[in-house]
Amino acid sequence: MKVEVIHGPNLNMLGKREPTIYGSLTLDEINEKIAKKAEKLGMEVDIFHSNSEGEIVSKIQILPNERIDGIVLNAAAYTHTSIAIRDALLSVSIPFVEVHISNVYGRESFRNNSYLSDIAIGIISGFGYLSYELALEALKYYLKRPLHNSLITI
Repeated sequence: MKVEVIHGPNLNMLGKREPTIYGSLTLDEINEKIAKKAEKLGMEVDIFHSNSEGEIVSKIQILPNERIDGIVLNAAAYTHTSIAIRDALLSVSIPFVEVHISNVYGRESFRNNSYLSDIAIGIISGFGYLSYELALEALKYYLKRPLHNSLITI
């Protein structure tokens, strides 16, 4: 099982950026935890980060060529603004879990809107770096037992 983890804008600032909301771990430290969890789950994982919407779209578009089975996506602020990322996800038809480190529904009202959630297989929000680990577990479960026409929210 091959999984792509995609980190969106400003996540490279983790560890410095609002630690009371995002925690004290850096993106590199989170990536190490993701890789270890993926290994425990028997998953092959590739991790990608970009602050650029276009680079994220381009990455998503090439994933079918890389035989990716699923995506763990923290589109960060683009979750609330990017029709382009949504369209890219629809064009590749790869199941994905939407992830957020913070509880976006407990923050500013504009963060309550997601252009991605209705096409995601599930949403995991508010568990810090564990959101990624939970997403890997959920994705593995889903890929073994697809739940058609169903949205999983953890």
